[in-house]
Amino acid sequence: MRTTTLGTHGPEVGVIGLGAMGMSFAYDMAAPRDEATSVSVLHQALDLGMTLIDTADVYGPHTNEELLGRALADRRERAVIATKVGLEAVDPTGGPGGSPLVRPNGRPEHVRTAIDASLRRLGTDHIDLYQLHRVDPEVPLEETWGAMAAAVTAGKARYLGLSEVGVEQIRRAGAVHPVTTVQSEFSLWTRDVRAEVLPYCERHGIGFLPFSPLGRGFLLGRFASFDDLPPSDQRRRLPRFQQDNLRANLAIVAKVRDVADRVGATPAQVALAWLVAQGQHVVPIPGTKTPKYLADNAGGADLLLTPADLADLDALPTAVGARY
Repeated sequence: MRTTTLGTHGPEVGVIGLGAMGMSFAYDMAAPRDEATSVSVLHQALDLGMTLIDTADVYGPHTNEELLGRALADRRERAVIATKVGLEAVDPTGGPGGSPLVRPNGRPEHVRTAIDASLRRLGTDHIDLYQLHRVDPEVPLEETWGAMAAAVTAGKARYLGLSEVGVEQIRRAGAVHPVTTVQSEFSLWTRDVRAEVLPYCERHGIGFLPFSPLGRGFLLGRFASFDDLPPSDQRRRLPRFQQDNLRANLAIVAKVRDVADRVGATPAQVALAWLVAQGQHVVPIPGTKTPKYLADNAGGADLLLTPADLADLDALPTAVGARY
């Protein structure tokens, strides 16, 4: 796979990475998790050149980092591990549908404790990219970011990133310590970051990591109705997946499929190739726990869309319904 750097001065990674969250958390929680398959997918991702592996301490909580620690123990040097701090699970089953109930925690003392715990779970002496999962409205961003910067000084983290932030928050953090990456939802049905955040990142040499780049699976045409979602799946709570909105959003799926048929690719490859074409600083991190889908996603790195293809995709209608 072709490579790029995360921002101007960040580590070298494949142009498409891997989000590990779904291996332990969030989607179809009633289905048993197959650790052997997840480990195989993580190994296959490295073999395919998808070297950026993204997780968070709150996924599980904790179990996703533990999974990565076991899977990457004998190939740590091949992976660029990105994890996050700033959300904590206050009740493992107290959230909607029995999901973990989480809240922001950006207190410096929490950051100092959390990174040591993440290092233990990941079985490593450093985190390649340490990201602030959400800004805590009760704690000045400069204090949280300063604690994360101290982890870099101590050798516990190498680079720092932000998640789900606006331009002003990126500026404030950057005044304390360089921002290597920003992570936000970005896909063919979630394009609001193109207005301000994405151009700012490009101008300032900051890498951009789109999460949910396949629209949580919707852009692949897997869900024709609300009833297609597993009973324990968190997507059942999202506005875009409610029946009327979902039905309207199928027009986006159809147009992605049209482009895919025209270029001889899959919808996943088209959706990811569109993101990669947004700039060399853009590295999507699609999640999967299935070898077949992983290989399909990797194929998006080699698909070069024509200007006409990109224009057709840019013209897709706006998604109906809020993200959350």
